[in-house]
Amino acid sequence: MSRARATYKSGETLSWRAAIRAGGVSLALGLAGCGGITLDSYSLTAPRDGIHGRASTRQMYVTEPVAGSPYDSERIVVTTAPGEVAYLKGAQWIERLPRHIQTMMIQSFENGRLLRSVGRPGERFVAQVSLNTEIRRFDIDVTSREAIVEISAKIIAESSGRIIAARIFSARTPGSAQDGKSASAALDDALARTLREIVAWASAQG
Repeated sequence: MSRARATYKSGETLSWRAAIRAGGVSLALGLAGCGGITLDSYSLTAPRDGIHGRASTRQMYVTEPVAGSPYDSERIVVTTAPGEVAYLKGAQWIERLPRHIQTMMIQSFENGRLLRSVGRPGERFVAQVSLNTEIRRFDIDVTSREAIVEISAKIIAESSGRIIAARIFSARTPGSAQDGKSASAALDDALARTLREIVAWASAQG
């Protein structure tokens, strides 16, 4: 997991309810002010081991996951109470979360070597199926002290648009939102567990 420095533009605020402090966690509600706020940037990783499943000769496109607020962002999300979320202060992902997870999915398939080929739509190969996903949860829950990842997935036939298979994947790992390093590491662990299951499941369809 890599870390870099970045500057978050001032004048931006969150449009949903959040608590300033919950269980000792420092959360960013509004970022208005003079100048920028420096953020540490963190990256997720694709699992290289523990990927097991049935090999297939299929070629697959992996689309960018769909994500609504607050996950369609570079910011690390913290759930402070049911229905109440905030961004973790001083930390962000290296790029928009949906794009970043798409890259991690592709790398996980490549590491597992269970498909003939895998990539983004528009790359120079013809896929029989596409993997369409939605990020339902990707946050640190302060109350349960867990990193929670939930991703729904559908395998779509490119020729007909028919849904071949669908499933919801989720994982929970112990997680702290005290700082960006702790939060990103816990979410990375939960994502790795989820990606291993997605790769094994998707490769076995057909």
